[in-house]
Amino acid sequence: QMVLSEKVNQLMEWASKRSVIRMNGDKFRRLVKAPPRNYSVIVMFTALQPHRQCVVCKQADEEYQILANSWRYSSAFTNKIFFAMVDFDEGSDVFQMVINMNSAPTFINFPAKGKPKRGDTYELQVRGFAAEQLARWVADRTDVNIRVIRPPNYAGPLMLGLLLAVIGGLVYLRGSNLDFLYNKTGWAFAALCFVLAMTSGQMWNHIRGPPYAHKNPHTGQVNYIHGSSQAQFVAETHIVLLFNGGVTLGMVLLHEAATSDMDVGKRKIMCIAGIGLVVLFFSWLLSVFRSKYHGYPY
Repeated sequence: QMVLSEKVNQLMEWASKRSVIRMNGDKFRRLVKAPPRNYSVIVMFTALQPHRQCVVCKQADEEYQILANSWRYSSAFTNKIFFAMVDFDEGSDVFQMVINMNSAPTFINFPAKGKPKRGDTYELQVRGFAAEQLARWVADRTDVNIRVIRPPNYAGPLMLGLLLAVIGGLVYLRGSNLDFLYNKTGWAFAALCFVLAMTSGQMWNHIRGPPYAHKNPHTGQVNYIHGSSQAQFVAETHIVLLFNGGVTLGMVLLHEAATSDMDVGKRKIMCIAGIGLVVLFFSWLLSVFRSKYHGYPY
């Protein structure tokens, strides 16, 4: 059995080379499960091998690496907490020993004293796997505050520069005629796109960083709609955006059928199409709502 100082020295040596320590069954038993231990270990149980086809595992791993690097290279770095990973193909025995796995990835905090409690298992489906959310959970469980530092992302400034270039080009080419800036249809379409994006939950995705969908590792079934009203998948927001767009298109057709100067036949077709779109897509929205809000009095 290793003494405490040997454990800490070994973990510090590995952490100096790689922020997230990869563990197999033997390392996990010696350094995480076996006493003595005066440090906490955050362990990500995952399945990163290509044949596992776990897209969420790869996305969560990227955020986990950001969190661990933020801690490893911060001025507050100590030997009171370490970040580790157990891949199913490298330590399947650990999965059976620690948890009854029914999904991956899973994050568990192994505290310095005692066994993990209920709160030491991260609620991935509720909070998402963004590094900032993981850092809040780590602070709650270990009292170690980590300031997440992300690598620079130049996509935003490039897109903004491209947008400004396009606007500047339009103004330059049509400097003598800026009537297009007063086009009500264009502004209405832009506002509608913004409203649809916000009401579908895109901002929640940006803040929480949820997975795109969830694949059950046992059955292989992929769920695009989260079963709880407290969380959502990225795919779910795309579906809701499509449904809201269908209802909106139906309402536009109904309005045009009632106010346009077209012949009666075309207006009837527009009216029927509008009613069909509203009924179809709104019923699908209600189905999604009912699947998330169980027991709602319909």
